[in-house]
Amino acid sequence: MFVTKKSLDRRTFLKNASGAVMALPLLDAMTPAFGTLTKASPKLIAIEIVHGSAGSTTYGEANHLWSPAGRGSEFNLKGSILEPLTDLRDYLTIISNTDVRNAEAFTLPEIGGDHFRSSSVFLTQCHPKQTQGSDVFVGTSLDQYFAQAYGQDTPVPSMQLCIETIDQAGGCSYGYTCTYTDSLSWASPTEALPMIRDPRMAFEILFGSGSSPEDRRQRMEERKSLLDWVLREVKRIQKTVGAEDRRRLDQYMTYAREIERRIQRTEERNKSGELRELPGAPVGVPDSFDEHVKMMFDLQALAFMSDTTRTFALKLGRDASSKVFPESGVRGGFHPLSHHSDRIDPLLEFARINRYHVSLLPYLMNALKNIQTPTGNLLEETAIIYGSPMGNSNLHNHKRCPLLFLGKANGALVGNRHHFFPAGTPMANPMLSLMRGLGLQMTTFGDSTATPSLA
Repeated sequence: MFVTKKSLDRRTFLKNASGAVMALPLLDAMTPAFGTLTKASPKLIAIEIVHGSAGSTTYGEANHLWSPAGRGSEFNLKGSILEPLTDLRDYLTIISNTDVRNAEAFTLPEIGGDHFRSSSVFLTQCHPKQTQGSDVFVGTSLDQYFAQAYGQDTPVPSMQLCIETIDQAGGCSYGYTCTYTDSLSWASPTEALPMIRDPRMAFEILFGSGSSPEDRRQRMEERKSLLDWVLREVKRIQKTVGAEDRRRLDQYMTYAREIERRIQRTEERNKSGELRELPGAPVGVPDSFDEHVKMMFDLQALAFMSDTTRTFALKLGRDASSKVFPESGVRGGFHPLSHHSDRIDPLLEFARINRYHVSLLPYLMNALKNIQTPTGNLLEETAIIYGSPMGNSNLHNHKRCPLLFLGKANGALVGNRHHFFPAGTPMANPMLSLMRGLGLQMTTFGDSTATPSLA
């Protein structure tokens, strides 16, 4: 018997003379002859939205604005903030009634500083040291624990993205440095990781663009596509692999080219001289929040497809931001409406903004679900964490904080579940359970006290 199956290296990169580098997605041809496909490495996306949820108020809890009435698989999302996720409930795990105690004020000088320390707590579940200097201290974030376990053999161990402008230097308010306000990911208790707002910059880091800053500048000025540089090699490989691999390569290149075209169109529009809604934003940043978020979502899906990275953190908003979201149908600013004084009309308008933010998640989930892999699809391999370290923003408290887990996380999540935990349960508990389900050998995380079942 002659073995004729062609095998490509598991991590195949295409690189041209100008330094453009691009990884290929996992193909059947990357499995050796007589080999078997093993379970793909899990992926993680952690998304923070600020200002909590209208569902965390007394009115919101009584009317199930966030937390549904049913438990287990018997829950109804109709009329709630989470209703946009109805068609994807098989990939939805709702976590209700957990607290983020370490975002509370521990000492008198910390009172009032909730907006300026909360983001640093979301993925660390640790209490930050109050300082406006460089002596920051909080904790290692869960995305970095994950990256340490699964990201060391990828070109980019992890990536941190944001939508609104950030300022990770200098002081914010109530004695807190802006490093706490604008950082989700912490490589160590003293090392916050920088966040990227510009989709162009994210694209360049993930997919390469030249061997030097001069090369990158020249390519951008000439508006040459990185993907044009490697397309000829992809076509050559397509001739040597099977039909399913050809389809997968075609989907990958089509997806990548469309993302780059969208970035180029944004840059052209923003360089045209027309008045911008975000005049101070980088040229690659769309003025539309909706467009910006979806572009970042597509970059994450493409990066997972090529296994360029397995870990993302995304900060959708900035605490105390008064940004208006026209797509929500609400004219009021985000932060002002979060201080609704328990008046029903503004509280429900705040809920509409919450619902709009949640309505963006199916775009990401469907993008991952529609990308087939040799062992399933990307949504089945991915864990998405979506939530806030704040509960009722009108009171600046951190009780009954909104939290969702999305995807199947390689079997760590079953989906179609609503878990309602006893009062006082730390948010760190289900987060720790998820990390352990993903294979991390963690015995504690933040202020965790137990590892509840997520089944």
